[in-house]
Amino acid sequence: MDQQQCIQNVHMNGGTGETSYSANSSVQKQVILITRPIVEEAILDMLSKLYNNTTISAATSSKPRKTTISIAELGCSSGPNARLVISRVLDAIYDKHYKSGTVTPEILVFLNDLPGNYFNTIFKDVGSFQDELKTTKGEVFGPCFVAGMPGTFYGRLFPSGTLHFVHSSYNLHWLSQAPEKIKKTNKGNFYITKPSPASIVTAYLSQFKKDFRVFLECRSEELVQGGRMVLTLVGMRSSKDPTSKECCSFWELLSMASHDMGAIEKENLNSFNFPNYFHSPEEVKYVINSEGSLTINQLETFHVSWDCSDPKGDENPVTNKLRSAYYMSNIFREVSEPLLANHFREEIMDQLYGRFRERMEEYATQEKTEFINLVISMTKGQKLPNSEI
Repeated sequence: MDQQQCIQNVHMNGGTGETSYSANSSVQKQVILITRPIVEEAILDMLSKLYNNTTISAATSSKPRKTTISIAELGCSSGPNARLVISRVLDAIYDKHYKSGTVTPEILVFLNDLPGNYFNTIFKDVGSFQDELKTTKGEVFGPCFVAGMPGTFYGRLFPSGTLHFVHSSYNLHWLSQAPEKIKKTNKGNFYITKPSPASIVTAYLSQFKKDFRVFLECRSEELVQGGRMVLTLVGMRSSKDPTSKECCSFWELLSMASHDMGAIEKENLNSFNFPNYFHSPEEVKYVINSEGSLTINQLETFHVSWDCSDPKGDENPVTNKLRSAYYMSNIFREVSEPLLANHFREEIMDQLYGRFRERMEEYATQEKTEFINLVISMTKGQKLPNSEI
């Protein structure tokens, strides 16, 4: 799969069906809620630095001057979580400006994803979202304008110096493409596994460093001086063990499920690799510091379980695990099916993910189903002397 094909097919399942992103995005929602304090801190810090000397009190001016804040949500997908993020950001802006008696800025929100994303699903709610803002915050807040910006974030998306805040959650573990060098050396595996030679790990890490540096360079050019960015990524505990179960087991289970089927040609199995990489804190920090245009304010890790179901207390553990496996298999289907359907055949997807669910059920009864997350808060500007980050 070449880079252009990869970019076109790295998107979530659209619509509102059983295997859609909208129906299987509670893990992503949970992570957004966990990282909310970091997002709010970044917004308030940005506002205090950029507008501390320029805000004009509404009480002292009949025609107070309006400023404009531009916000970008990168990888908005097609579900409700992008709206949740933007709502939290607007709440922070409202608290900072309106409650303090200063003029609230006009706000421009860009929702970005790849052209293959189901933008209609998210934009059909924009009208009700803006009406809700007027109801809860009043006519003096905003106004808030919403626009779509299709395109890959591994390239420029916005004019120089136009963004004040950038947010992206659960996107940057996806690469621009699977490493070219592994096509003939990672046969039968969809990702890094315990038996993988060191060259596989090296190739994935190199692709991540290349892509992430491009991402940082582009966002730094687009951010205003002092602008803030918060990123949340699926990661791994340490680069010392890039094949740990917490980051590799699910792709390995999906690979095993594909081998269970006799309907997939061996050549096709051997030529597919997922274009993603689970980063360690050390690897992320290295690329940010070596690129040099952004300062790390916070870099934290936390655990989340893939199982976001809420089983009843009177059910036995086996029943709970089966429910968890069903839910988790749907999660991984909505994020991986577009890629697999393009590489193999769409008509075998139900059978493939049925096998995957069986593998998941076995795994869930024996192993923990939690994983590592990284959240990084950054500012565009020079690194502070003697920084501990």
